[in-house]
Amino acid sequence: MAPQTNKRLYQLVFWILVGSVFFTIGVVASWILYFEQSYENRVYPNVFVEGISFNHKTKDEVIVYWSEQSKPLSTLKLELKFENQLATVSGAEIGLSYDATLSATQALAAGRSEYILSNIRERYGKTPINLPVSFTWNDDAYNSFVTKLENIINIPVQNALFQFSNGKVIAFKPSHPGRAVNKEQLKGEFIYNLQTSAKNGAQRISFSIPVDTINPVVTTNQTNAFGIKELIGKGYSEFSGSIPGRIHNVALAASKINGILIPPGATFSFNQTVGDISAVTGYQSAYIIKDGRNVLGDGGGVCQVSTTLFRSALSAGLPIVERHPHSYRVHYYEEGGFKPGIDATVFNPTDDLKFINDTPAYILIQTRVDTENLTATFELYGATDGRKAEILNQTLGNITAPPAPLYQDDPTLPVGVIRQVDFEAWGATATFEYRVTKEKQVTIDQKFVSNYQPWQAIYLKGTK
Repeated sequence: MAPQTNKRLYQLVFWILVGSVFFTIGVVASWILYFEQSYENRVYPNVFVEGISFNHKTKDEVIVYWSEQSKPLSTLKLELKFENQLATVSGAEIGLSYDATLSATQALAAGRSEYILSNIRERYGKTPINLPVSFTWNDDAYNSFVTKLENIINIPVQNALFQFSNGKVIAFKPSHPGRAVNKEQLKGEFIYNLQTSAKNGAQRISFSIPVDTINPVVTTNQTNAFGIKELIGKGYSEFSGSIPGRIHNVALAASKINGILIPPGATFSFNQTVGDISAVTGYQSAYIIKDGRNVLGDGGGVCQVSTTLFRSALSAGLPIVERHPHSYRVHYYEEGGFKPGIDATVFNPTDDLKFINDTPAYILIQTRVDTENLTATFELYGATDGRKAEILNQTLGNITAPPAPLYQDDPTLPVGVIRQVDFEAWGATATFEYRVTKEKQVTIDQKFVSNYQPWQAIYLKGTK
């Protein structure tokens, strides 16, 4: 073939190739132009939200879809647990829904970033882009629910306080740790459980409330040199129906033993500690049992204090040296769920309540008398040594019927007013066994016997 012919053939091939390239570029450009026009303000083909394709959907269409999917979330029940407590809230109460606007915005933004190479890959690539669905809720409603949880669960930490003066503790607060709902962790648990359960169709979600323990900076044993570290015993009694004079006397006698320290090895005497009980020392007239009758006398109600302290000593596992039961069953000492027989009467100088501090540390007596709800709570603080106290085998026998009701004149009540101050009680013999063990060895095995005479109901008739 002639050189001239070859040259023309090469030129033809060249221009055919050039034309093919430009044609291909034109086709691709036209397709891209068509593609971009077609997907203007629409989600690109490979974009999924929670595995669902939104190819060619507008932002509004994505919003509509996830708004519809939010409806079942209103009936979702969330159960939050802490120890034996359970708090529930519904999706409707906190305005729970899918964040439709966020999902639509994220889906539409795929392939439209400021990075060219990333955009090319996301628009025209074959790898799916799967976006997670998000949730939204009413922050005020959610925070209100969390506040309710805090009101139930949170306990402020208490640093110890111990002030000692003239042989008596004048100010005392035991240390105890606080606790608080970990709100940040709670929100994380909340979101995690929504993402793992709610979006899969669950209608009930349960999880534990994260709670932090807050330790005191100052503990009880750091505030004193008496070895007092913790609560070792507690006594409780109720005295509803008491007349004002009796309530006054209970509070006064309790204040006499509040703050008292009992050294290790010492014997506590109620009569010696409380001292004279008379009008001279501030006690008021109230009804006492004397010669088989309820009569007005100074210091009525002091036995409420000795009974509560007796229960504290039993709770602490202390040796009881002296204790006397009442002559009759008194209803005050059987309130609050107590069976007959766990009472202690005192009358100076014949009847006393005594117990020994055989623990390794001092014992501090703390008394609280609630004059509105008419309850007494006494606490003994010291150092535990591993002992365990039990009240066992409570029995009630030799039952005898009460006499007829008794009506007594009361000059403090208006004429025509009748008030019941004592209730009939059947005579009985009450017994219980007091057992204390330490390191599997029985250290105290004592039987208490209370012989109660039958007691009549007593009514006060006003004569004022």
